Amino acid sequence: MSGSTRLPFLDPEPWRVAVMAPTGRYARNQVAGMFEAGTPLSGGVALGRGGTTMNGLPLYDRIEDIPERPNIAVIYAPAEGVLDAVAACAAAHLPTIMAVAEYVPVHDALAAAALAREAGSWLIGPNTLGIFVPGRGLLGSIAPSFCKAGRVALIVRSGTLALAMARQLTLAGIGQRIVAHIGGDSVIGRNPHEYLQALADDEATSAVLFCGEIGGDKEYAFAEAARSFPKPVYAMVVGRHAPAQKQMGHAGALIGSAREGAAAKLEALAAGGCRIVKGPEEAVAALSELGND
Repeated sequence: MSGSTRLPFLDPEPWRVAVMAPTGRYARNQVAGMFEAGTPLSGGVALGRGGTTMNGLPLYDRIEDIPERPNIAVIYAPAEGVLDAVAACAAAHLPTIMAVAEYVPVHDALAAAALAREAGSWLIGPNTLGIFVPGRGLLGSIAPSFCKAGRVALIVRSGTLALAMARQLTLAGIGQRIVAHIGGDSVIGRNPHEYLQALADDEATSAVLFCGEIGGDKEYAFAEAARSFPKPVYAMVVGRHAPAQKQMGHAGALIGSAREGAAAKLEALAAGGCRIVKGPEEAVAALSELGND
């Protein structure tokens, strides 16, 4: 597993963050939150607004115009503009790309994911609240006040649960290496097992908590990756009591067969060596036994 992949936003190189399409109301609020969290924003890309500023953020017409080359891009383009924005970031070979929008068409998400992979970029999302790395900064809208620095990597498919779980861990004194909402759609840039593989050699991570959910088959690849993971992996699956054939919340949470239900996924995760926890309280209790070293 060693050297299989890496999370570029955890590299020692300082962050230089570009914001694509930063001028909408939602994006403006997000930019303000990232500034407040200490995220180093290099500039925003807004065609026709180059040479101006927005609340302290210098604006440029193209990503190539930003004087200090970014290594991260956060995209606030609407769903129909995500593919073009990801393509521009991939063409610039940015190591980390994050697409926030919901309702990205599946064929666009597939194309965006392929373009990012071909460029060697790590695509987070679509449909993500983002990433928070204590001590480094915020990408998106994970509440920094819900988090604290530590050694547990939190990998979550549900945005709501990402916030709730980070908050519960912090209240219990359990710090996080990263809090990652990887994206709630059925097609996302990088899947849960890839995050796990990338953390295998991360010396700052001592344990992983994965919060999966019903729908799709992402938990099965995660279970296989967990077999050779050298650190404790705790896993839970949200939606244990959801009825079959009923969509719960978003496109990634639809049970199409027994294999996509919680029971089968929990069985696979346990077989892969994950320590199964039934919910947030049990997860906190189990991780508390590890200590905070």
